[in-house]
Amino acid sequence: MRKLMYLLLLLPLVVISQETESFLLNLTEITVKQGHTAQFIEGFKTWKECYLENNGEDKWNVWRRVQGEGSVFTMTSNMANWAEMDESGDAAGKECRMIIVNLIMPHVKSIHRNIARSIPEMSRSTPWPSDTELVNVFNFKTSNSSDFREVVGALTSAMKKSEGDTRAVWYSVVGGAPEVADYFVSVPFKNFAELDIERDNVWDIYEKVNGKEKAKAIRAKFRNSLSNEWSYMYSLSKSLSNQ
Repeated sequence: MRKLMYLLLLLPLVVISQETESFLLNLTEITVKQGHTAQFIEGFKTWKECYLENNGEDKWNVWRRVQGEGSVFTMTSNMANWAEMDESGDAAGKECRMIIVNLIMPHVKSIHRNIARSIPEMSRSTPWPSDTELVNVFNFKTSNSSDFREVVGALTSAMKKSEGDTRAVWYSVVGGAPEVADYFVSVPFKNFAELDIERDNVWDIYEKVNGKEKAKAIRAKFRNSLSNEWSYMYSLSKSLSNQ
């Protein structure tokens, strides 16, 4: 995956899992030209087939954004540490490079790349469900990071006390443009039907554990720690992924 992202960055348009220790998550957001989605998907499938035929070993997931403007895909992969960024491209990536040039890039409008670090102490300790095909991602731009993390820590504690674990994985974003989130959290679902299941939200759970007054106060503190927030759902594109 790192090799594919590296090759994309060289061109003119310049997995989600949970572990007990922090890891780095590569995210490459690709916005496809209007009317070019089918061609982009076929080009990506051709590249993937070539990569696997040449014994490429990288793993990645591709997620298609459900809401919002345009056709947007996000490629994700994990790194244990920054040293992995020093690795040169593998033979499979080099062998299949021209497929990217000829069959993928002509259909790409823009590429936006970010790196995030997981936050185990704020995240679920149980493994990410292997049948996850949908994630709900909540993004947060903070005005007071200390207060934000304090509130999330308190909510996490309440969730663990009530349900035995939290439901999601938290990340802090490493650098990026001014409009990029400082933190985001990914909540896994097996499918869209799971969204119909009614469950207490995190504020309801906190209130049941700590009482209405504390819940009111911590919710206000959370709002005051933010300068912006937004969310999207992403559906797993199995045919484009390699996990």
